[in-house]
Amino acid sequence: MRLRARWVLPIVSPPLNDGWVDISDGRISGLGQGRGTNGSEDVRDLGHVALLPGLVNAHTHLELSYLRGTVPPASRFTDWIRQVMASRRAQPDPLGAPILDAARNAIAGLHASGAAAVGDISNTLVTLPLLNEAPLAAAVFLEVLRFRASEAAAAFDAAVRSLGGVVPAAHVRVWPAPHAPYSVSPRLFDAIREWLAQDATARTTVHVAESWEESELLQQGDGPFRDLLQDLGAWDAGWTPPGCGPVEYLERLQVLGPRTLAVHGVQMDSADLARLARAGATLVTCPRSNRHVGAGDPPIGRFYESGVPVAIGTDSLASAPDLSVFAEVAAMRALAPAVPAARLLESATLVGARALGCAGRLGSIEIHKDAALVAVEVPPGVDDVEEYLV
Repeated sequence: MRLRARWVLPIVSPPLNDGWVDISDGRISGLGQGRGTNGSEDVRDLGHVALLPGLVNAHTHLELSYLRGTVPPASRFTDWIRQVMASRRAQPDPLGAPILDAARNAIAGLHASGAAAVGDISNTLVTLPLLNEAPLAAAVFLEVLRFRASEAAAAFDAAVRSLGGVVPAAHVRVWPAPHAPYSVSPRLFDAIREWLAQDATARTTVHVAESWEESELLQQGDGPFRDLLQDLGAWDAGWTPPGCGPVEYLERLQVLGPRTLAVHGVQMDSADLARLARAGATLVTCPRSNRHVGAGDPPIGRFYESGVPVAIGTDSLASAPDLSVFAEVAAMRALAPAVPAARLLESATLVGARALGCAGRLGSIEIHKDAALVAVEVPPGVDDVEEYLV
């Protein structure tokens, strides 16, 4: 089959005007521009559209989809966390029909909005059977958290048992992931890091530098996060604050590396971004969620200036109106109008695919890759198709 389109965006090279893509056995077998023929009787002219690779939502929490519209915006991140925890306690069955139905609908929404791959953060692996059946590549990260050092071994052993009890489909991978510097002890960080080192293909993810409260805890050992941990009975009286920011803290713990997705980064400064760049980690930004939860707007422009690979996530439906990567890109464009449109589109596709370990199949229009493509209507008269798409 040959697909013709007004524009074809390979991502790894400039857009093709009057382009075409050949597909054979579900894979891309050729691409080019002009009105030539490949001898196929099946030529489909899609008309005035931009044809681009399926998008990658590198960070979301599908099992929180049932909270859509129920957790209002907050002015402080820890206040938002308390609201989410209260809402989750109101739904005591983590495998209940409301959670499953909402997650199933969210996956359908992901696919309908152009996603070809997703990075899903899970506490229960309830979404794994749904993703096994979904038309999306998926990296499922089993989130592990315990702040008390004495509870690290038990928490890690429970995660390993959970991982051993699941059978992912060929297009789904499952790995453990530490939640955040304010919820994971150094001992637990070490256990997860050592486990991941045994698998050369493994990826992991961590929430980092999302709020000022996180920095206050690590630098001073005080503030709203300490209050929250104490209220939950999770505080470790023997913990010593490292006296540094969250990115430097993770660097000291050897958590950062080429297979690490560092999520949010709202509070990162130039030194933090340089640390990420040196480590080869990918920064995943979720600006609409950051504003909703009271963390503030991420410094999108500085992210790109730093040279750190930037991928895009939506976070969950508890803090975002939808799981559309296109909508997230539009929010990024509004925050950083100087970032080239081509860089934003690369973040929405190829950078995310690399971060999740599926760039050999997805993220760009190249020969031998999967023909997971998206067509977007483009009005006549548009000259800069990349700018239009963002």
